Amino acid sequence: MTPIRLLAIALIVACTAVAWFLLGGALAIRTKETDQRLSATVAGNWGQPIVQKHPQAFYIAPTAARTKRTIQPEMSKVKVSLHSDPKKKGLLWYRAYTVDFDGEYTLKNPTPIVQTVYVSFEFPAKEIRFDRFAFLLGDLPTKKSPKDGVITEAVILEPNEEVSLHLSYAAAGLDHWSYTFGDAPKVSGFQLEMVTDFAEFDIPAGSESPTERQPAETGGWQMTWNYVDVIGAHSIAMEMPAVTNPGPVASRMTFFAPVSLVFFFAVLIILGSIRGINLHPMNYFLLAAGCFAFQLLFAYLVDLIPILFAFGVAAVVSLALVNGYLAGVAGSRFALLGAVAQFAYMVLFSYSFFFDGLTGITITVGAIVTLALLMFFTAKTDWAEVFRKKNDTVAKPFPPPVPGTGGSVVS
Repeated sequence: MTPIRLLAIALIVACTAVAWFLLGGALAIRTKETDQRLSATVAGNWGQPIVQKHPQAFYIAPTAARTKRTIQPEMSKVKVSLHSDPKKKGLLWYRAYTVDFDGEYTLKNPTPIVQTVYVSFEFPAKEIRFDRFAFLLGDLPTKKSPKDGVITEAVILEPNEEVSLHLSYAAAGLDHWSYTFGDAPKVSGFQLEMVTDFAEFDIPAGSESPTERQPAETGGWQMTWNYVDVIGAHSIAMEMPAVTNPGPVASRMTFFAPVSLVFFFAVLIILGSIRGINLHPMNYFLLAAGCFAFQLLFAYLVDLIPILFAFGVAAVVSLALVNGYLAGVAGSRFALLGAVAQFAYMVLFSYSFFFDGLTGITITVGAIVTLALLMFFTAKTDWAEVFRKKNDTVAKPFPPPVPGTGGSVVS
């Protein structure tokens, strides 16, 4: 292996890296444009993040100022059932879900006189379909339609009299569901029981963790939040499970592919030098093209078939191209070493992008293991001999002239 050939191979790696960067950029732009184009459609079909507000009740104080006085529920028992139902559009998965909400509240007239108490329910989001909606104040269901997203009913209560409020609905949303207490200075007698059908859950930052948690029969969790007497209560929220998005994964995988190619070619060059297999730069050009086929095929398959299946098909095709060619050029034994190297550096490294936070450690471990193996197998290699040019041999002396030939040399 001469320095000129090494320079040619480095140029091939650089050109292949440019091709990968162009492909990764195209994937990133395509994913972004798809998300922007479909955002309104997705929200219209599958809803928005649902933020359920605590019911509001108030009465008008019989004073000259006619001040509005807020009443907080004496008791609240809320049941929420969340069903994760992710939807795919183009290169993106959207974390859609359905929610069944049921709330029982008790309101009380805290004054020593008869009061007309107004109870308002603010719908958690606009342009969302609410099925099986129920609003019962006492035993009377509301007949009103929402005005600016709010339904308000009134009831006359005797001093210290209580009235029940029942709210329920089924709706579809995106990303997360939350329950907020607004400006309530104090929350008393509140309990929320949430049942999910997914095992992986995430409590958003700034939200309260559940008081109790246990596995549910649905395969998810049954969680309970109890607020006996809480001042400054934080919201209750649940993020939907993370879904692997084909577009971003394919884009990141493509941008980092040159790292894999450098490792792969380094192994081929060093092992080839040890075994006396000196591949031509044209061979490396075709091998690089076979490696590039992995990300290229994967980038366009993820839009048509499940992401893991697309990954498997692309990996098998690339392995067959590269190592089939390598077997024809350098023999089956060297091709077997190449297959192991490509599987480790191209396939396993790319697979790490399916797991957030593992890419960096994968590169680090791969580099250290590669270094250790190469140091072990090349410890006794005479590198001066390996990189010596074939024509760096001592020139043979010309034979002496034959007498009687006039000084000419007879060969």
